[in-house]
Amino acid sequence: MPLTDLSDPAPAQLGAQDAATYAEWFACLADPTRVRLLHAVAVAGHATTVGELHSQLGISQSTTSHHLRKLADVGFVTLRKEGTATLVSVNPACCTGLPHAADAVMGMLGPRPCCPADVPIGVTVRALEPGDWADVRRIYAEGIATGHATFETEVPERRELDRTWLPDHRWVAEVDGRIAGWTALAPASARPVYAGVAETSVYVGDGFRGRGVGKALLHKQVTAADESTTIWTLQTSIFPENRASLALHQSAGYRTLGVRERIGRHHGVWRDTVFLERRGAVDPL
Repeated sequence: MPLTDLSDPAPAQLGAQDAATYAEWFACLADPTRVRLLHAVAVAGHATTVGELHSQLGISQSTTSHHLRKLADVGFVTLRKEGTATLVSVNPACCTGLPHAADAVMGMLGPRPCCPADVPIGVTVRALEPGDWADVRRIYAEGIATGHATFETEVPERRELDRTWLPDHRWVAEVDGRIAGWTALAPASARPVYAGVAETSVYVGDGFRGRGVGKALLHKQVTAADESTTIWTLQTSIFPENRASLALHQSAGYRTLGVRERIGRHHGVWRDTVFLERRGAVDPL
């Protein structure tokens, strides 16, 4: 795809019917009592009675019944009579529908850009060659030294990297004939069902940051994955402190799936990571 075709698509607008539905859902949850009731029903793991909810939350039975009817009206819970008791269960569709509504309103489900725009002319990206390994490992070490690039504390051996990275998805960036950065994909899992899901890495060398090297590498990474018939999802985990990397990945069509709190210890300190994913432009053959 030529660079002139990399303009961002016009954002999709939320339909009037969806907007009305989501507004009804959010309006229902504008009452903190309903939020507490919905949470109590959702975490119970089984059908619970109005009486149990009334006792658990310290809300009068009439108030509990009133708010449960409101939650049932919009489909968050289901009510079922069993003898003299009313059993309350969470609507399973709510568990995905409500997060989906929030993502839709915040634009997380709209068309994503195919790759970073404004890739600098002075950066050349090519396939990694055998003679590049020393520079790749040096840049890896420079990333480790920042404290915000990886949980690794030592640079993996060349043999390990060569064994781990996908052969057709390892690239280096050159500036004035010098290796300025690299990107590579590694399988996210050994299970066949996840064969098209790849974990990504992008490193820019000290002295080359802020010059568009990361953009050029991300451009190659995502376009090569899109052109592949075997890769359908890219994923990565980034420290929240690494805001430049987060912004760069979002410009390449990655979306944030969540924050993994205290996912690992780094130099004796628990660290969070932001988990991002990018779906391919088309399904693989």
